[in-house]
Amino acid sequence: MSAFDLLISDCDGVIVDSEILSKRVLFEALCTYVPAAKLGPLLEDTFGLTVPAIVRLVEQTFDLSIPETFDEDVRRESEAYVAEAVEPVPGAREALLGIDMRLAVASNSRRHNVESSLARAGLTERVAGNIFSADMVVSPKPAPDVYLLAAERMGVAAARCLVIEDSPTGVRAALGAGMQVIGFTGASHIPPGHAKTLLDLGVVAVIEHMDKLQETVARLRG
Repeated sequence: MSAFDLLISDCDGVIVDSEILSKRVLFEALCTYVPAAKLGPLLEDTFGLTVPAIVRLVEQTFDLSIPETFDEDVRRESEAYVAEAVEPVPGAREALLGIDMRLAVASNSRRHNVESSLARAGLTERVAGNIFSADMVVSPKPAPDVYLLAAERMGVAAARCLVIEDSPTGVRAALGAGMQVIGFTGASHIPPGHAKTLLDLGVVAVIEHMDKLQETVARLRG
């Protein structure tokens, strides 16, 4: 009997290489309030966090107040930029098409953005509407809510879900939901030494290239 019944993938940084684009938009917008030289080091470990969480961090760190409209303004600009410029992670489509498991996507993005990214990656039919996004839960990642929702709606026990994640935020969310996680370090925003970071958090395996995903899933399924 296989150890897992459901594969759940993050979207940004796993299926599409979008994190680097979103980070660029956010960085440029925040530079209006904080010098780039001070802002850069603070943002190094924030990928996977929502914009409101990053804004709160910046406000607390630099003792300033950013307008309430900032989140929506950055989100609108980022969504437009990502929709126009994002590219699929190399090999992601082939890997996910080649794995004989039910597939869902759990993301800290909003649903319409995930749908757009899946279309860009050629995975709309494969995912078949099994999308669970930040706007569907009260608390986004690193809370486990979006993963627990995916398991509940798909009718699969959390312990029988296998997750693919790239960020510490997402890994914490999936582990908090009681799921096992494969770490992915192949997107363009990933810093050096990130594999160790994910392993230290408790992922069961790390892959750098999507051409290793199928064999890794097969090995973990038993």
